Amino acid sequence: MDIEKTLLAEHGCLLSIEALAKVLHRSSEGLRISLRASNTSEWARRVNATRLKIGRRVYFRTSEIAVILSGQ
Repeated sequence: MDIEKTLLAEHGCLLSIEALAKVLHRSSEGLRISLRASNTSEWARRVNATRLKIGRRVYFRTSEIAVILSGQ
């Protein structure tokens, strides 16, 4: 997958909320608001399923985000 290779090369195996917002061309605060609406949005549910919390920080698994972005 080209998307996965590109994201892994640029961001590594985990994306921060800021990095994911940059990839999606959104503000990080706008993305946070969208992801809180997970009970009404299938897209938000899929993205939140890739979430990984380390301490107080939230990351998203790059390979799983690439699958979502590729539409599979």
